[in-house]
Amino acid sequence: MFTDTKAFSGFAVDDIQRAKEFYGDTLGLRVTEENGLLTLHIAGGTEVLLYPKENHAPAGFTLLNFPVADIDAAVDELTRRGIRMERYPGFDQDEKGVVREEGPLIAWFTDPAGNILSVLQPS
Repeated sequence: MFTDTKAFSGFAVDDIQRAKEFYGDTLGLRVTEENGLLTLHIAGGTEVLLYPKENHAPAGFTLLNFPVADIDAAVDELTRRGIRMERYPGFDQDEKGVVREEGPLIAWFTDPAGNILSVLQPS
């Protein structure tokens, strides 16, 4: 039934304009807006729908992961752009906020709505 359907993901934000500025200006993604909704156009043809939600509560897990070739360069650039890396209990994170043990190197940050995003460097 869905073999010929292009599926896409989506998540809520509390302020469409702030989300548009963050994803478009701060992260540098191509963002389009239609009917009060945002579409993030990510490399490889991936599209993610962002929609406004009153009383938005961010998920307690990572909603969007950005694979990178060099996590240190990515974290440095995000920090330069004013983004703070998040720290979570139970993870051994270095001074930059990067987890370097078990699995891919990963660092987390949030969008203005509190949604958790990551940069990760595959092994």
